[in-house]
Amino acid sequence: MIFLRISVMDLQVGDRTSLDVFNKNGVLIVAAHTALNASDINKLNLHQIDDVDLMIRFDGFTEEAQKPLNISQDEVTQQIKAYGEAVDGIKYLFESSSKTGKLDDAQVNESFAPLSNQFVQEKDVVALLLNLTNQNDYTYQHSVQVGMISYYIAKWLGQTNERAIIAGKAGYLHDIGKCRIDPEILNKPGRLTDEEFEEVKKHTLHGYQLIKDSKMSEALAQAALQHHERYDGSGYPYQIKEAKIQPLSKIVAVADIYSAMISSRVYQEKKDLLFVLRELYLMSFGKIDPKITQVFIRNMIPNFIGKRVLLTSGEIGYIILTHPNDFFKPLVQIDDYFINLAEHPELEIEEVYV
Repeated sequence: MIFLRISVMDLQVGDRTSLDVFNKNGVLIVAAHTALNASDINKLNLHQIDDVDLMIRFDGFTEEAQKPLNISQDEVTQQIKAYGEAVDGIKYLFESSSKTGKLDDAQVNESFAPLSNQFVQEKDVVALLLNLTNQNDYTYQHSVQVGMISYYIAKWLGQTNERAIIAGKAGYLHDIGKCRIDPEILNKPGRLTDEEFEEVKKHTLHGYQLIKDSKMSEALAQAALQHHERYDGSGYPYQIKEAKIQPLSKIVAVADIYSAMISSRVYQEKKDLLFVLRELYLMSFGKIDPKITQVFIRNMIPNFIGKRVLLTSGEIGYIILTHPNDFFKPLVQIDDYFINLAEHPELEIEEVYV
């Protein structure tokens, strides 16, 4: 459990002791795991107890980073509606671009509008992803998710709303080149052959050319081209390294990886949202931009506060506090007791629920 040594003078009703409290004569005054009331605090003062070990401060959520992010059912309904409209929009763009070989900028803006309108007020991103992630229409849903996540990353990096909207649009269009890939390959239920994978990789080149031919911005074209490039040169299509990857492409790359790993596909089961954040953290050492990744993780973590989780032990509880030194090992409440996952390496969070 988390131990917090605190002066008796600073105790508050609701604080929970982590250890038994004895007076100077060895008499038990307050038992461990007691939720203190006014009488308990008075008793500690009468026995001249100086300090008490607390398991957790129940007012510890006063800092913004530790507050559960609440979202109403009406907001969820509005978001799902906007999400569906954006999915329909990108699907139309894929189909029309496949026929005409070009994108209509006005149509792009119209298709992206339902999503961008939801960006005005930051929402509970984790709840949104949990509500919206499913296996149907993966390519289109993935495009919408990457657009949404790219926008939030840009905002969290301190960019203006105008620049963040551009990042969102870059994410929204990042896979548009797949409109020129054989649907049988894209939707193949098993692992791709080497030849098929080489064909899929061409979507970055197709996307770049499609956006360029449509007289849209170079930044959007570069994001479509470079979102699979990696800092160590292991990406594609050109195996370029860190310095040559454009800033917008770096944002979209992080969003692309996260969305892909949390999504169900015909050949891949989705992975838990918190697990994927840890995978991104590991990739930030040589594969993707470390600053962007850290900013993304740091701003995503508060979204997990208050979420119901399934542990590998089979127990179900709620995340109530994140560990300052290990975001992926939070404090979990199960019924009337707490588990500090940082002290239990054998336990992991298996799944996060809405």
